[in-house]
Amino acid sequence: MPTVAVDKADLWERLGQEFTTDEFDKLCFDYGLELDEDTTEEVEENIKKGLPTERPQLKIEIPANRYDLLCIEGIARALLVFLQKQDAPKYKLVYPKGGESDLLTVKIDPSTAAIRPLFACAILRNIKFTEKSYASFIDLQDKLHQNICRRRQLVAIGTHDLDTLTPPFRYEAKAPSTIKFAPLGKTQEYTAEELMTLYEGEKHLAKYLHIIRDSPVYPIIYDSKDQVLSMPPIINSDHSKITLNTRNVFIDVTATDQTKLDIVVNMAATMFSEYCEEPFTIEPVKIILPNGQSCITPDISARQMTAHASYVNSCTGLSLSSTEVATLLKRMSLEASVNPGNSDEITVSIPPTRPDIFHECDIMEDAAIAYGFNNLPDKFPATSTVGQPLAISKLSDVVRLEWALAGFIEVLPLILCSHEDNFEWLNHEDDNKTAVKIANPKTLEFQVVRTTLVPGLLKTIRENRSHALPIKIFESSDVVFKDTTRERQARNERHAAAVYCNKSAGFEIVHGMLDRAMKMLEIPRISSQDSSATTGYYIKETTDGMYFPGRASNIYYRSKAQPSGTISELKGKVESALHIHHDVQIGSLGILHPTPFKKQMQKVSTNED
Repeated sequence: MPTVAVDKADLWERLGQEFTTDEFDKLCFDYGLELDEDTTEEVEENIKKGLPTERPQLKIEIPANRYDLLCIEGIARALLVFLQKQDAPKYKLVYPKGGESDLLTVKIDPSTAAIRPLFACAILRNIKFTEKSYASFIDLQDKLHQNICRRRQLVAIGTHDLDTLTPPFRYEAKAPSTIKFAPLGKTQEYTAEELMTLYEGEKHLAKYLHIIRDSPVYPIIYDSKDQVLSMPPIINSDHSKITLNTRNVFIDVTATDQTKLDIVVNMAATMFSEYCEEPFTIEPVKIILPNGQSCITPDISARQMTAHASYVNSCTGLSLSSTEVATLLKRMSLEASVNPGNSDEITVSIPPTRPDIFHECDIMEDAAIAYGFNNLPDKFPATSTVGQPLAISKLSDVVRLEWALAGFIEVLPLILCSHEDNFEWLNHEDDNKTAVKIANPKTLEFQVVRTTLVPGLLKTIRENRSHALPIKIFESSDVVFKDTTRERQARNERHAAAVYCNKSAGFEIVHGMLDRAMKMLEIPRISSQDSSATTGYYIKETTDGMYFPGRASNIYYRSKAQPSGTISELKGKVESALHIHHDVQIGSLGILHPTPFKKQMQKVSTNED
């Protein structure tokens, strides 16, 4: 969870009262936050020693989905409403005197579809910054970048002094050699290519360069005089930088994800709209899309949802009326009213600052927080239930127990592995339809989600090569395959694998492990030619680059279960009468080809050298 450091004295001033550390810790807990640290004692110690120090701070852990609490403004606003010292603010869009026709416009060029196609913006008029609010404004952008924006990969924010620019604006994508401007903090102009080289040595910006570096075009924002505003997601122009004297702030947000774009532009605008001359007002901007259509951003309209007092009571064990539930929700900055036509139904208005609310259960949770988790009644469940393992887990446990009793040791390697581990070193080809690959892997060790348990077992043997032989290990865990028929485009499969490592091959040992597992599962061994057998398993020689030629076999399973459905039932009866069976390959066993193991050993030698 992100941690937000706020000035203690400033927060007390905003809340209108002072708290002891214990009192504020309890308040944070009641609201669903956690006070991580109060630096008051540390500051006092430094002062006594004559050391330079900052003012006392409170470091507060924020839930990962509460983006409205990533700055002191949001925290103070939420706690004041929770303490019933003020009502939740109502955010509104304020149009220029000429109405929609006078709105500032931004035209999106079709070329942006190749790099960062989504764009949104907002304007804060007649804003008054202090040093503290200015620092908080910058810090909020950084917090959003590190969290929901995923280090600027999905969303990037730019802020500008509108008075230094000449609308309307253009959002385009151009070749890096044609882009030239003076970046933030510099007076000299550089091309985009030169900036990529320049910022390689800057720790703060170097980590973002990879986002657009390999693209043939870079996103860029211009005003009507071709003055650059920003080159998202890397750097803003020095020409439009905001200062303490800035009075009108233009916020631009570029993204590759529409949902996150909407959340971020709303957060950046609503959190600091309190500093506008008319608090909590935002001036919208007209966006002209590549297809010629237009839209107004930001969209800060409230979402309407329905909750039920009966549902809240069933989940919390309370007996609250709809009016009482609505009162609790107001403490959580949610506008709520009872439906006149249905006393159990509550209409809840979700503000733009609460994108974390998706479902009625989220509303119920807010009502429970406002009531106080420690105040909820303790009750025994009205019904008694007995838990039981999933069928696949029970099956896994049978195999794990039997293989452990056979003297094999269970291991738990990582589910991610390198592309070489999963394919090349097993003499397998990558058809690009099997393995789920990591888009931007941090290291070459974690490039794909494994499709077989063998690489992890071989790595375990590699790391324990000084262990006395024989090494007997096994694993029963999930592997992942691409599956376009599933909603998530992938599926998990539970596999079990065992490796016997000794000076001489032990095919009969792993074969015995298979036989033992099948015996305990009451699956008989049959011949592949036995057409009268309705169920059982058998092995059949195969060719697999992972194994020695002639030392590999596939494991087949024949099920007696018949398909369901009228046509399928008839087909099943005919096939049964003719002794036709559908045998399914469920695994393989054999003596490993030396290539996979040698590759792992060579890798160790390279690392040690």
